[in-house]
Amino acid sequence: MHCLATFDITSMAVLFERVCRKEGITAKIVPVPRSLSTSCGLACEFPCEEEERVRELCGKKHVDVTDFHSLGDDWT
Repeated sequence: MHCLATFDITSMAVLFERVCRKEGITAKIVPVPRSLSTSCGLACEFPCEEEERVRELCGKKHVDVTDFHSLGDDWT
């Protein structure tokens, strides 16, 4: 299972990745899967077990996430 955060603007995807990595959470910018739709076309993949922590960090660090998604292992 993979979790993705999607964004309206590219700079938020970059900020999300940076904030997560600084806190020791593995995050990676990836293209948005075809099954999802966002205007900037980028998402960040992160471990689902960190979702609660990630949501808190986004609030504290003013990272604007459009939505969070849980996807199966074959999402690419």
